[in-house]
Amino acid sequence: MTAPACRARILAKLAGAFGGLAMLASCAAPAPVLPPEPQPAGPGVQLVVSPVALDDSNPGRTSVDGFTYAGGLAISDPITNRVHGLSDIRVTEDGRLLAISDLGDRFEATLSFDADHRLVGLTDGKVWPLTRPDGQPVQGKREGDAEGLAVLASGDRLVSFERDHRIWLYPADGGPPRVAPKPDNLFSENEGMEALTEYPSAGPDAYVVGSEEGESWLCHLASRCERFVNFNGPDLAFGLTAFAAFPDGSLVVVHRAFDPIQGARILVSIYGAASLKTKAPQPLARMTLQGSLTRDNIEGVALVTSPTGGTRLLLMSDDNASSTQRTLLLAFDWTPRR
Repeated sequence: MTAPACRARILAKLAGAFGGLAMLASCAAPAPVLPPEPQPAGPGVQLVVSPVALDDSNPGRTSVDGFTYAGGLAISDPITNRVHGLSDIRVTEDGRLLAISDLGDRFEATLSFDADHRLVGLTDGKVWPLTRPDGQPVQGKREGDAEGLAVLASGDRLVSFERDHRIWLYPADGGPPRVAPKPDNLFSENEGMEALTEYPSAGPDAYVVGSEEGESWLCHLASRCERFVNFNGPDLAFGLTAFAAFPDGSLVVVHRAFDPIQGARILVSIYGAASLKTKAPQPLARMTLQGSLTRDNIEGVALVTSPTGGTRLLLMSDDNASSTQRTLLLAFDWTPRR
């Protein structure tokens, strides 16, 4: 969400309310710096990765709020300069990272781990343009602002887009995309369907869509979308950015806030399936990334099985193609309390 869009949202909600000026300060995000035109020479990219600590002020720190840090990377590709704006991620069973970007690209690479199963590398990177139903690449920010990614049991991929608000289904066989059901909702220009996840507990064709405002919908390919749950942040500065689903219907939910004093603040919440059936769901666990902890504009989350059989979360940041931000991939392990 751009700074003008954030100001408009807060003014609409807080007109005349005490604290409006403080909220406006939270919108003063740096303007994106557009990258050079991408080079068209093939899908391969030369990735440069460097390790990042959980806390630069305390390099030995390994946990936060019950989550154990399992390694992280800062990522760039200086040759093609196309690994920017990564907005959502998934991981295949063979360890392949899938991502989409708000520059209209899809990105893939292979995850690497050390002997202690910590994330240490990303190799064999490839980038392709997302395509339209006519087979041609999407064009421009309005058509190519991809925000959410889901992978159904069939292997078909769903991608949600902002600005020109829509969900397209990309078939597993590589054919052209087609329109998939989306919520019957009026989204503002840059506050659309940020969060998207497959939702297998509700059927093989089910998926959950979330708006930056915190609303969500349960959808099926064969039917319309229905209201699901409201996922509100602790205050209006926080916007919903990403979902990932457990097989039983539990959800990982990511919120993000920004202001020039505190920088980015990230909330990662895990909601149990039973709680999602109540009027006021409460998280089983919540991790807050702020202060000296490593973070950026986190907009993507994926779930994988950790080497010990538990849950591993991967968080990806959208650098907005800005020289003041980074593309980060962070891994955290989580074990439910018994």
